[in-house]
Amino acid sequence: MAVYKLEDLARRAGVSPRTVRYYVQRGLVPAPAFRGPDTAYGEEHLAALLAVKRLQEDFWPLDAIAGVLAGRSIDELHRIGEGTLQPRRPSAPNASEPEPAPAPKKRGSTREREAPREEPAIARSKGERVELAPGLELWIDETARDATKGLVDEILRLAREQRTKKESGR
Repeated sequence: MAVYKLEDLARRAGVSPRTVRYYVQRGLVPAPAFRGPDTAYGEEHLAALLAVKRLQEDFWPLDAIAGVLAGRSIDELHRIGEGTLQPRRPSAPNASEPEPAPAPKKRGSTREREAPREEPAIARSKGERVELAPGLELWIDETARDATKGLVDEILRLAREQRTKKESGR
């Protein structure tokens, strides 16, 4: 079984050591047993990094990647990293289902009772942000219809084709 220092692991995965630490913090890559400067990473860490990298190339957001990689075997991670296993994209939650009401907040001081907080005037929508290229993002609102989601798939396919052409030097 292979054992890597942080710098070696990062180099093999084609990312920076800082990125490895960030992915561990986000839960995309399992945390190694900490041993100070002697902390070592194994094959499962490399497989997870390569799987994350592959899914990012297919424009997956990190939150979706974390969800789809959780609980995967090393073999599955290798197959995702190689592109021979393509996980299913999670779909947006059903927008027609009402969200649960927030629990009532307890008020502390008299001052708080006199001046309640105002709700922000702008409603925040939920959805998925996809980076198409550096500086270019696509926002897909969770309420998007199936026809719109089909358009999103077409945009992602075209973006992948362009990236492939660019990488092959055409």
